[in-house]
Amino acid sequence: MKTFVRSGTAGLCVEDSRAPGPPVVCLHAGVTDKRLWAPQIEAFGATRRMVAYDRRGFGETRLPPLAARDAFSQVGDLVAVLEALRLDRPVLMGCSQGGRIAIDIALAHPERVRALVLVASAVTGAPHGDAVYTPVVQARVDAYDAAEKRGDQAALNELDAQFWLDGPEQASGRVGGAPRALFLAMNAIALASGSPGEEIDPPSAWERLEQIRVPTLVVWGTLDFEHLCGRMHELVQRIPGATSFVMDGVAHLPGLERAAEFNRALGAFVDALPPDAPMQ
Repeated sequence: MKTFVRSGTAGLCVEDSRAPGPPVVCLHAGVTDKRLWAPQIEAFGATRRMVAYDRRGFGETRLPPLAARDAFSQVGDLVAVLEALRLDRPVLMGCSQGGRIAIDIALAHPERVRALVLVASAVTGAPHGDAVYTPVVQARVDAYDAAEKRGDQAALNELDAQFWLDGPEQASGRVGGAPRALFLAMNAIALASGSPGEEIDPPSAWERLEQIRVPTLVVWGTLDFEHLCGRMHELVQRIPGATSFVMDGVAHLPGLERAAEFNRALGAFVDALPPDAPMQ
């Protein structure tokens, strides 16, 4: 069922399976929208309450003209969704930027979170360092910069697919068919949407990962950027009790690329949670 949740001047578009089982809230990556989680909603939506929403600037979420848009926080928008749908301590599953938001709310409002599933996750305040790219990746980075300068959204969309769906070192089109078509459709909306308004930055989470006190599963693919794979290893080491699931031959969007394998790991993790998942 689709609904819209008001958060400030935004109407956040929410998909809610409304099943009676324990809730899982799905937070999409910055190159997708809520449809990233369609394979998971299809697999679990009849037995668990699966919720996914479009952030500002993505998918079907509604915004007023730019001059009328309010300052907002991603955590505030997520809280608005939780309160509007009366979701009590759901599992939060976030991919990339969605994982960043899941971590931020777990630190800001730990009482609202039952468990975390962090998929190729970003982290607020994580050090960038000086990335050294191979010639293949650097050529794609240069092509991306050139496409930005000339405003070529079609080229940007294809290059995003190469970076995030195929993998930065992989041949263009490694992942094809329905997953690629869906990626290009989702990311085209994000590229065309422009600024969602002024975003209020949350405090850095990088120095506080050890303060997370809920069960956590960290998932990533071996074909993702090398520095992101390293970050996932560090999350597993620093979040107390975190476990990992590494998918060989998969890039940044494992739940879309190999849904059946991802779903088995997700189902096993969620099914093993204590009934009330008490905070550690």
